[in-house]
Amino acid sequence: MAEYMEKSEQQKKRAYSPAVITQGGKTVWLAGQTATQDEQGNDIAGNFEAQVRTIFSLMDKTLKRAGGSLANMVTMTVFITDPRLGDKFVEMRAGFFPSGNFPASALITISHLARPGMLIEIQGIAVIGG
Repeated sequence: MAEYMEKSEQQKKRAYSPAVITQGGKTVWLAGQTATQDEQGNDIAGNFEAQVRTIFSLMDKTLKRAGGSLANMVTMTVFITDPRLGDKFVEMRAGFFPSGNFPASALITISHLARPGMLIEIQGIAVIGG
C-alpha cells in the first residue's frame, strides 16, 4: 500500500506528490516507454498529445499484466524534448490519476530521444499490493 504525502497547492496544480511511502508489495520497475505509433499502428511521430496518451495506455497495460494499474505508480521520470510541452504534459498527467494520488515525479528537458519524432519518454516504478 502506498501513502501519498500531503501536497501543497502548487504540487496539486503540477500533478505530482512530494513523496510516496511504500511498505511491502510487489515493486514493478517500468522501462522507459516511447511511442511513434499509436496502438492501432498509426504514425504519431511529432504528435505530443498522442504520444502521451499512447505511453500511459501502454504503461497501464504493462501494469495490469503485473496485477496492478497506473494507480500503483509511485514515481516517474519524464523526459521531453521541448520545455514548452511541460505544462501540456502536467495537464494531461492529471487526467491519468483522477484520485489525486499522483506519483512523485521529475520532468527533464533533453535535446533528443532515441529516434526522430519522439517527443517524450516516461519510465517509472509502481508498487502493487502490500
